[in-house]
Amino acid sequence: MRFLAKTLILAVASATSLICVEAWSQGSKASSAPAAAEPKTLGTFGQWTAAELTQGGGKICYMVSRPAKSEGNYAKRGDVLLVVTHRPTSKSVDVVTFQAGYPFAPGTRVPINVDGKKFELLARPDFEKESAWAPDAKTDKALIAALRSGKTAIVQGTSARSTATSDTFGLGGFTRAYSTIGQACGVR
Repeated sequence: MRFLAKTLILAVASATSLICVEAWSQGSKASSAPAAAEPKTLGTFGQWTAAELTQGGGKICYMVSRPAKSEGNYAKRGDVLLVVTHRPTSKSVDVVTFQAGYPFAPGTRVPINVDGKKFELLARPDFEKESAWAPDAKTDKALIAALRSGKTAIVQGTSARSTATSDTFGLGGFTRAYSTIGQACGVR
């Protein structure tokens, strides 16, 4: 239970950091995010946990997973998460975020391979130093479709110190968790 609580709190931090992405897409910098309420677990489905919380009067629904396997020659690394978030009051749905557990260099491209289908996330350390997002909603939608039908997702990253990593996420339970957060936030 303690592991689940820590994972949900970390995912809240990732979901909250999406305010930065929204500000980036609108051309402004967000310096801080309002405090989030405690997350409510909606269920655990395979390797994925679904949750919701209310922030700033709007509901945020998200799902989170930790890698089944992490590789790389690193001495210390923070929490590694793959997160999908819906923020319907901000008209932001299907946002895929990878939290690497280390700072990225500016402009770093982060490849993600879902059963042979290749995508690319972009690091924006000027907004959130340890996270990477799809460059646009179209890529998010295509990535979600691949994750829903896939078995594994492999995310490769390189830290600001040039350390290469590879994280493998199991996709068992992804579709059920995705449906659960969609229902909770009224997203189809």
